[in-house]
Amino acid sequence: MANRKETLTCSCDFSGVRPAVMDLPYPPIRVRERNPVYVDLIGVSYCGMISEMSAVMQYINNESRVAASGCAMGKTLLGMAIAEMTHMQMLGGLIGLLGGNVCYTSRQAGAQPWMWSPQCLTLPERVDEMLRADLERELAVIDQYSMHIRMIKDDYVNDVLKRIVQDEQYHVMLLRSMMDTM
Repeated sequence: MANRKETLTCSCDFSGVRPAVMDLPYPPIRVRERNPVYVDLIGVSYCGMISEMSAVMQYINNESRVAASGCAMGKTLLGMAIAEMTHMQMLGGLIGLLGGNVCYTSRQAGAQPWMWSPQCLTLPERVDEMLRADLERELAVIDQYSMHIRMIKDDYVNDVLKRIVQDEQYHVMLLRSMMDTM
């Protein structure tokens, strides 16, 4: 037999993957006034340890690792990553309106500025552990947003954060569903 190389391809077609979001409108991106304290709070959700940036990167990594063997799961994870990108865009808009600069550095009260890095990610090898890590992140970000909503006294900002939480709750449901089918 001739020296023939096997060609491997991913048969999963990702065209048409849509954001995994609740079928609800998003409120307009607006604020009552500039507020540097709110900039710091929202910056943590933008690019902190538990953040939209971390979620995007973790979901993209996980999607890339499962797509060849789990096309449906890969598409769901990609849809969740796209939703997190949308959340980042909205948070970036709020940060700018509140008087901050959109960057990959977050500040927590009394701490030195901290720059996002891949060390924020949890990337286990096994798919069940991967989904468990994603679920834990979603639950943690919901708690973080809930805390920020209690601290922020701007109803416009809180409306956006509350709407994002609805998407995060949807992601929890999707992750639990994927875990149940394993």
